[in-house]
Parts: sequence; C-alpha cells; structure tokens
Amino acid sequence: MTSAQPLTVPALRDGCPFDVPRTYVRAAEQGPAVRVGTPDGSECWLITHHEEVRTVLADRRFSSDAMLPGFPLMTEELRKMVGESRASTPVVDDQEHIRRRRLLTAEFKAKKVDALRPQIQRMVDDTLDEMIAEGGPVDLVSRFALPVPSAVICLLLGVPVGDHDFFMDRSHVMLDFAAGPEAMMKARLELTEYMNRLTAEKQREPDEGLISHLLTSGELPADEVAGTGLLLLLAGHETTSSMLALSTLALLRNPGQPARLRENPALVKGAVEELLRYLTIVQNGVGRVALEDVEVGGQTIRAGEGVLCMLSTANRDEGVFTDPDELDLRRDARSHLSFGFGIHQCIGQSLARAELQIALETLLRRLPGLRLAAPFEELRFRDGVGFYGVEELPVTW
Repeated sequence: MTSAQPLTVPALRDGCPFDVPRTYVRAAEQGPAVRVGTPDGSECWLITHHEEVRTVLADRRFSSDAMLPGFPLMTEELRKMVGESRASTPVVDDQEHIRRRRLLTAEFKAKKVDALRPQIQRMVDDTLDEMIAEGGPVDLVSRFALPVPSAVICLLLGVPVGDHDFFMDRSHVMLDFAAGPEAMMKARLELTEYMNRLTAEKQREPDEGLISHLLTSGELPADEVAGTGLLLLLAGHETTSSMLALSTLALLRNPGQPARLRENPALVKGAVEELLRYLTIVQNGVGRVALEDVEVGGQTIRAGEGVLCMLSTANRDEGVFTDPDELDLRRDARSHLSFGFGIHQCIGQSLARAELQIALETLLRRLPGLRLAAPFEELRFRDGVGFYGVEELPVTW
C-alpha cells in the first residue's frame, strides 16, 4: 500500500458551482487511481479517469455490497442506514441480482417509457400552467423541478397523488447530511413505514402500478417489494429534480444555448446528454470494494480495499471529451458515465432522459423570456447531499 496523498473525501465545490471540486481535479492530475483519506480516518482509492472508472464499474471483482469491510461510506449515518435496510433485504449474488433487475427492466424499457411520453407531457404542461398563472417570480425548484418528477414516479409506482408532499419532504431530509443523523434516520423510518403500508394496500387492492406488478408476479416477498419501491421512489424524483433545476440554471448562464434549442427542438436529446455529462450530480463517487487483488491504472488494489469511482472527473476527462469544462450542446456526449456502467447502472435512465427532454423543451418553448430573478452569486447549492443541486432557483419571465 502506498502512502496517503494529502487529499481527503468528500470534497466541497470551491470554485464555479458547475466545476468539479479542486480536490478531485488534483487527484485526476496525479493519476487514474489515487489514495485518499476518508471521514473515518481510513483510506480508499479514488478512480478518476474515464477508462478506469468504466472498467471498475464493469468488473465483477469489485462488489457494490456496502456492508463489506472496506467499502467507502461517507458518514456513519449512511453505514447505519445501509445496515438497517439489509435487515429486511438479504444480500444477493450476481445471478440473483440479475434476476431481480430483470423484473424491473421491463418497466423501464425505452419502448414502455415512450408510451408514457404523452402523460409526462401533460404533467409538464399542467405544472407550467399553474406556475404561469401564479406569475413570477417563483422558485422553479418547488414549483416545477420537484413536482414533475414526483408526479411521474408516483404514476409509475402507483403512489397516490395526495402523498407527493409527504415523500418529497421526507426524502429531502433523508438525503441531507446537514439535517443531522437523528433527522435523517427518522425520515428514513417514516418513509419505510409508509412504503410498507402502501405495499399492503396494493396487496389488497392491486392497480396498474409497478408495486402491484411486482406483487402479483410472485417473484419477490412483500417486504422486498416495499424496499424496491422505496429505492425507486427516492431515486426517481430526487435525481431528476436536481438535474432539471441545475440544467435550467446552466442554460440560463449560457444564454446563446437556450435560443439554439428553441430554434431546433431536435437538438434537445443531445443537449440532455451533454447536460448530464457536464453537471454529473452524483458528486462524491460510486463506491465499490475489491474482492481480490486487481490492477487498475497501474496501481494494485488489494482485496478488501475500497474504491470511489468519480463520475464527475471521468465525465471531464480531456482524453475523451474536448474542452471538457465547457458546456457545448452540440457535443456528442453519449459516452458519459452519469448513469454508471455495468450491471448496476441506473435502471431508470430511459425515464430520466424522457422527463428531462420533455420538461426542458417545454419550459424553454413556453417561457422564452425565462431568466433568473436573483443574483447568481446568492444562490445556495446542495453540497451536503449525495446528489448535487440548487436549493432554490428564483426565476421570472
């Protein structure tokens, strides 16, 4: 084992809010695999380059089991939450993981997501109608960026519309390190209890939602269906909401680019890929732990050593992307790693893409005068959570 570099994780953004933290940039400059300190006083490997990140995420010799010794977790609160969730969700091997993932894949196939596009469009239009009727200035996060993904994932899962506000508030607290461990654990418990009750209701009165489909398939017990539903509920609105708000802000900071999208809506699909690359909201990496000795980027990672795959630096790798620190909506950014890679990559990526494409195109088309209603320098960004975002986004038009 080499001696530790003077680098620690997690790192806060210390320049432009759209830039990767300098700590991670420095690590990438030192090499594709660098030793860093972690909050508990131990060390792990930071994997920073595109090729090596892709390789590690696809390599079965690296485990995603967060309860294995050496797996890098940023806080003890996260370790406790992972441990408690494992009490009701047993560890599965690769083949079992693939089987369970296959149960969900059908619900998120591009063809099925395309069939949802008219409903997503209606949700976007209805949300914008209400926002426009209220008149500016408004907070785009609470009035648009949060409600749209929340409504979509509720539709998919079969969650009652009246429960939106509850799970939006609880999930926000659960993922916010600044809220403190007690508040985070309380929010998690409330969400778990809610999902258990909802799953029991779906057993008695099934509908067309994903939770009911999983229950009627008989492939998973009810408690695991509830756990899967909670995971999808959290991932299905927090990530897309953060991306939608940040994407809008990034476009407003590059005024020539929204005009290009309005003139040619066909560019929106490619623009979303570039925004996913440029913003990379998974800000502190994707954890793995080595199951055996593996060589990565010229370094030997020993069995039991943790690694953090830095999607943000991989997406800014100048060996893959020209002028990677620039937002260029004309770029072919499809090789970005924002959804991960390998068997654990984001299963809902087709849905997220559809939501972002529809929401951004509609927002720019219907509000051509959209602009910030507060100084950019006064905006507050979400550094203390796993998914980067902006707390509020005051806009007018």
